[in-house]
This record gives sequence, C-alpha cells and structure tokens, in this order.
Amino acid sequence: MISRVFCAALHGIEAFRVTLETDVARSGLPSFTMVGLAEGAVREARERVFTALRNASFKLPAARIIINLAPADRRKEGSAFDLPMAIGLLVSSGLIPPEKLSGCLIAGELSLTGEVNPVPGILPTAILAAKNRFTRLVCPAANAAEAAVVEGLTVYPVTTLGEAAALLAGQGGPEPAQPLSFAPEPIGFAPDFAEVKGQEHAKRAIEIAAAGGHNLLFLGPPGSGKTMLAQRIPTVLPPLGFDETLETSAVYSVAGLLPAGKGLLTRRPFRSPHHTVSHAGLVGGGGWPRPGEISLAHRGVLFLDELPEFKKQTLETLRQPLEDGRVTISRASGSLSYPADFMLVAAMNPCPCGYYGDTRGRCICSEADVRRYRSRLSGPLLDRIDMHVEVPAVAYEDLSTRASGESSAAMAGRILAARAIQAERYAPLSAENDAIRCRANADLSGSLLETFCALDAESRSFLRRVMEQLALSARAYTRILRIARTIADLEAEKNIALPHVAEAINCRVLDRKIED
Repeated sequence: MISRVFCAALHGIEAFRVTLETDVARSGLPSFTMVGLAEGAVREARERVFTALRNASFKLPAARIIINLAPADRRKEGSAFDLPMAIGLLVSSGLIPPEKLSGCLIAGELSLTGEVNPVPGILPTAILAAKNRFTRLVCPAANAAEAAVVEGLTVYPVTTLGEAAALLAGQGGPEPAQPLSFAPEPIGFAPDFAEVKGQEHAKRAIEIAAAGGHNLLFLGPPGSGKTMLAQRIPTVLPPLGFDETLETSAVYSVAGLLPAGKGLLTRRPFRSPHHTVSHAGLVGGGGWPRPGEISLAHRGVLFLDELPEFKKQTLETLRQPLEDGRVTISRASGSLSYPADFMLVAAMNPCPCGYYGDTRGRCICSEADVRRYRSRLSGPLLDRIDMHVEVPAVAYEDLSTRASGESSAAMAGRILAARAIQAERYAPLSAENDAIRCRANADLSGSLLETFCALDAESRSFLRRVMEQLALSARAYTRILRIARTIADLEAEKNIALPHVAEAINCRVLDRKIED
C-alpha cells in the first residue's frame, strides 16, 4: 500500500513542500530503500524511526519498504522528516486511515523512545502550510507557539509518536495551540545612555545614525567607550513592527535559535561576533548552509569591534549585504540567499598601538604604520559605512562628574519622531512600486536622492568645494546627502540647509587624509 504524507524542507529561510511517499510491500525479501536526494540526518532517520516505532508499541510487518521524497531533484536535509516518515509507515501498514491526513502537514524529530523533539525552521514551514492551503500542522510541542502565529492554520502540539498517531487516527489528542497575541515590546532603556560620561559628539552621531538607519564606524583609542556606546544603541531604536518580527523570527527559526515557547522575537537583535569568527560564521554557509551573524542581525544591529582585525576577505563580503540587504551563498549544487538588512556599527583604533593623535604623545606608530593599518579596510567598504566618527579619550572632568548624561529615553523620543517623518514620506513610494526598498534615509539612492535631498545654492556651493578639497568619491557624496537629510528630519525641517550639510561632512572623518 502506498501512502502520501506532506512535509517540508528548508531552502534558505523559506520552506518548500515535500511529498513523502511510502510503499510497504509484503512480497519479496524485507528491505529498506530511500530515494529523493536525502542528505545526512534524513538518511539516518531509518534507525531512529524504526526504533521509535518499536518503543511506542507499534509492530510493522516484515516487508520491502520504499520511501520517496518528492520533488526528487531538490536536496532535503534535517531531522524534521522523522515524524512524517513514521506516520507514512503506519498509514501504509493500515494502522492509520489515509483519509485522516487530508489537509495536514507534519514535521518533527523522533527520539529512540518515541518522543517528538523540536526542529528548526517551523515558522517557515507553517507559513508554507498556510500558503498551500493546508488547514492543520502537526509539530513538536516545543515549536507550537512559534507556528501558531501564522493565521489560518490550526497547530497541534505533540510530545510523543503515540500521541501523534492517535491524533491523526481520530482517536483524540492534544488541543490546538493558541496563538500568542503580538505586542511590540516597548523600548527598554537598560543599559542607558545616561550612564555614559562625556562623549556627547559620539552620542549625537548615534542619534543621527539610529534616526536614519545609517551605518556607523567609531574611531578612538582603547578605553574611550566605543563598545559601551555601541551596546546601548538598541535602547534607542524603534520597536519591531509585525512584518519585521516575522522576518527576523524566520531567520532565528531556521538557525534553531528561537527561544522555546516564545512565538516571535520582539526586540531588535544585537549581534557582536569576535574578530576570530570564520567566514561562514559571519556571512553564513557551511556544508549545509546556515544563517551567519549578519543574517542573525537582520533588522537589528551588527557590532564589529576591532574592525581591522577581521579577515579582509570576510569583511569584503559585507559589501553586497550593505548595499542590497541580502547575502547570497553559492554552491556547486545551487545558491540561496538570506536577509541581511542590518545597521552596521563598527569600532577600531586609529593606529596599531591605539594612540594616534593623542595629545600626550603616547603613540609609537609611524605614518606608514598608520596607513598600513587603515589599509586593511578597503575604500569600497568604508564608502558603504555612512558615518565615521572620532571617539576621543574621556577627560577626567567628565569621568569625575556626578551629573548624568542625556538619557536613552530622551534620545529615543527624537529618533522616533524622525522615523515617523520618514515613514510618512516614503510609504507612498512603496505602495506604488513594490520594488522600491525605502524605509529610512539610509535607503535613498538614484532619483529618490535627488528628489528628497535637494540642496539650495549656498549648500551646493559649499559641498562642491569640500568634494574637491577632499577628493571624495561619488558614494561619499551620496552618504553626505543622506546624513544631511536625517539631520534635517531630527530638527523637523522640510529642506536641507547649510548647517545640516556641514554637520554631515563632519560625520565622515576618514575622508580626510592622514597629515604628513
């Protein structure tokens, strides 16, 4: 008897439907054959499934068993096929009526004792089920909250193989999982910018970067507070919207990092990989590709401390996601892409010893050393970082003062107001053309830049002189206009004025040459 059970496989952060066909023939010698480009854990499922069936008190006849995973031309990886495979064997053996599986998609890993363990990627699987008009999803209980957020789908959480078999046979089972109501988590102000002594210029740069979604590079000596500042950036970013939450949660679901029992991520991620991270760890990939740190930072902040210490080849791969908001991983067997729309915040020393420009004369580096150190960061990569800001050592007077700096709450209020202006400005564009990806000023390019960043005669003349003196690139020109637009939005000004342009230029200190 041939049975058909519907399940899903992952490709990137999206799932595709798989039809698991099982044929149990009692004629011929007992054997087991699996076809359909099954990889790794899928092929190992045989031992898990048969042991789980036996320990769950199901007795299968000695037979010739063939399992086919269709479509046969797409690779399948992971342990989510265990439960569908076991159910298929029970249906083909006559223990579950085949009509009971109508409109049902199944996913889950089995332990040897028959317990159903959680699997990664349930959220994309649930989205696929809803799109393909499945009405029921049977999945591990630990994944149920994650899957239940998808509308139009009844999710049944199961803990054991016996429970799943009874449910599908119509003999009773668990109640459907109730979807958790989505409520954006309010901005939390801990740790708070009020704890940062001094560094008002750096805090102003963070406010501009957060308001416009700009990438930011801190340049300063050891101990100046670069990491301390970066860690507080999530406290002033706007809360996640529902669509952003779904996108971010899907990445974490595929990576197996979504907290158990929690339907969705409700706070913007903050990722801070060490500079020894591998290429696959940062960008994504591996034998069977998985999301890297840049995708785990999607809709949040990616903080790279000691930026020049990262491998140059690894840093260069950031150029595509910084431009497109996605990263593409190519293999001989095909390619896939992950979302990687993040705010990059990086930090570096001004020179190898860290004290270049220190008025106390502690720097021991030559000008050649400084140039060599900074050359680890290519021009094209630096051009994609909108803002380069100096973070000097904190003066004793600032450290010893009892007065608190400006709080995260005050900064967040201005940032949310500026973001609201941008949302109102750019929402009609996306409504008219789905191809336009413009949510904040950092996304402006081409004709949109000319439309929304028009300068008056005085500002144009000033910017032309600066461009000629500093020999700035076209990409630097674009960045200056974007930053100026954000500064104007923070002041609720409709038009960009000369002070906005001047402050924007001061936010790009690496455009200046090292003086001889």
